[in-house]
Amino acid sequence: MHIPDDLCSVCSMHEFSAKDIACHMVNLDKYWGFLCIVTNVASQCGKTEVNYAQLVDLHARYAECGLQILAFPCNQFGKQEPGSNEEIKEFTTGYNIKFDMFSKIRVNGDDAHPLWKWMKIQPKGKGILGNAIKRNFTKILIDKNGCVVKCYGPIEEPQVTEKDLPCYF
Repeated sequence: MHIPDDLCSVCSMHEFSAKDIACHMVNLDKYWGFLCIVTNVASQCGKTEVNYAQLVDLHARYAECGLQILAFPCNQFGKQEPGSNEEIKEFTTGYNIKFDMFSKIRVNGDDAHPLWKWMKIQPKGKGILGNAIKRNFTKILIDKNGCVVKCYGPIEEPQVTEKDLPCYF
């Protein structure tokens, strides 16, 4: 995994890489020119169904406009994502997911994925994110240049992002 030496010097999400759900390394520069929603997901959360359904819907309606969704399973909140990558992948087939799923990660702590550490220190991320992701289904809007432009708390459903999408396409 590419880990920049100094997260404060990183200018864009595109400088990172992450393993997809099948454990293949993905350079996030592949999302250059796309508007992205990055979210931490869990299969056993009370908000799982509504979040997955709305993320699938947003992706279906806006993918042709350039929207990409990057979903990162995380088991840090109430142990609501206990499964293996294979079990998570099997679970998500019930939602007919076409967006990109990544390997299970941590979003908080010293061993948090570097992308998530970086997003939390961005000026547009500090207001909602602070020093820690609070729960599953936090959503971060990343512009076409890979910069954090807005964050949505875990209580906000994915459809709330729709009002902001046209500003960044």
